[in-house]
Amino acid sequence: MRRIDVRERRARLGLRHGLAAGVGSVDDAADGLVGFHSSDPASVFLSARTRVNGFAVEELEDALYERRSLVRLIGMRRTLFVVERGLAPVIDAACTQRIAAGERRRLVRLLEAQGVAPAGKAGRWLDRVASATLDALRTRGVATARELTRDVPEPGAKLSFGEGKAWAGTMGVSTRTLFLLAAEGSILRARPLGTWTSGQYRWAPIDRWLGEALATMDRQAACAELARRYLRAFGPVTMTDVRWWTGWTAKDATTTLAAVAAVEVELDDGTGFVLQDDLAPTDDPDRWVALLPGLDATVMGWKERGWFLGEHGHALFDRNGNAGPTVWADGRAIGGWSQTADGELIVDLLEPIDARTRERVDAERERLRSWLGDVRIRPRFEPPFSKRLRQGGAS
Repeated sequence: MRRIDVRERRARLGLRHGLAAGVGSVDDAADGLVGFHSSDPASVFLSARTRVNGFAVEELEDALYERRSLVRLIGMRRTLFVVERGLAPVIDAACTQRIAAGERRRLVRLLEAQGVAPAGKAGRWLDRVASATLDALRTRGVATARELTRDVPEPGAKLSFGEGKAWAGTMGVSTRTLFLLAAEGSILRARPLGTWTSGQYRWAPIDRWLGEALATMDRQAACAELARRYLRAFGPVTMTDVRWWTGWTAKDATTTLAAVAAVEVELDDGTGFVLQDDLAPTDDPDRWVALLPGLDATVMGWKERGWFLGEHGHALFDRNGNAGPTVWADGRAIGGWSQTADGELIVDLLEPIDARTRERVDAERERLRSWLGDVRIRPRFEPPFSKRLRQGGAS
């Protein structure tokens, strides 16, 4: 059995994720990561800036909103991703369609339980409202949730959640309806209302935005293609990694790994999987550092992260498993960073490093500070470590 140790895993990460050497375009960067995480809108741009040589915001906006070579869609684990247009039907068939079916069942139950729709008729009520919302969007072409609610007032009702909990609150039926329509492949998030850091998106019918509906794929074929992409970008991965990253059941993961003829390899802490043609040794790249944003696709690419996090997971992730902004050196997460209200970038390292690496980290921090200029970043998910840095509390 081929052995791939931690050193080689870190080398693969740096080379394949565009961190040890930059890539030529945002499309190349998305391809290398199987998509950017987009739960936090700013993270997409910061992830691209780290990897794309000479990156400018306008390049990613052009790919998303003009050329439309990249698409924002609900993907693995109900997470929002920005992916290559050609990969969208694969993710839709392999993951999103099942998410949509589950979302519809949950929403019907909520509508009935909270009296928004008549008992026993919530499914038909939801179908009618969703259809009317889609019709209104087609009439407008592109619209915000607020504009659509003016056209179709029923989704203006509120749903309560988390009663008695610290995180209790309400959510508009319109939000859940639009999520469902997006998961079903009818609509997508278009250009935001504000700047590239804004998460208030306009919506558009997917067939009009792309000029065609998402292609229909056989689910098993789609799962196999997604697994090949994931293994190529992130392999070696464990079974736990595969199940977590995709959101698949154990049966789906096992069947799909067999379908792509994944090969077992020996890791320092267990067994991993790679593609059959991916067994050649990987040499160490030149030394590198990076400041990655919260929820970067690299950081969120594995469930079993000890080989690059060491003992730092509790500091760099919140209790729900969301990564904050991280500092990397040669395939290891060595600390975190944040931006204060006045624009200062604070880096705090969690382990000793040599003087040359420290110089590289300081230089990368200055490059990011200069690139951001007057823009202020506030991560959507922020572990206590990152929050303390933002408030000026580096150790």
